[in-house]
Amino acid sequence: MFIGTLKFEAIIPGSTSLKDKRKIIQSLQNKIKSKFNVSIAEIDYQDKWQRTMIGICFVNSGKKEIEKICEKIKNMFFENSDILIINELSEIIFIGEK
Repeated sequence: MFIGTLKFEAIIPGSTSLKDKRKIIQSLQNKIKSKFNVSIAEIDYQDKWQRTMIGICFVNSGKKEIEKICEKIKNMFFENSDILIINELSEIIFIGEK
């Protein structure tokens, strides 16, 4: 079993309030959840209205499939014009017997 994890730190330059930020973040989260069936949450900077950190986690039996999903999710983040990614980290974890 393989576990894929992604973490994005981003700035939301157009946000003028926490309400604006939540609207942008929730829209992106819903698109990613519905397309890839992953767990996604804002994991830091909840009280900052122009900054966020989003964590994503998902499981699959194949490493190649995890890598493909990671790339597709990264593209969705980088193509989103409402946010500016300042840091990104991805990791694939294997659990099981080798």
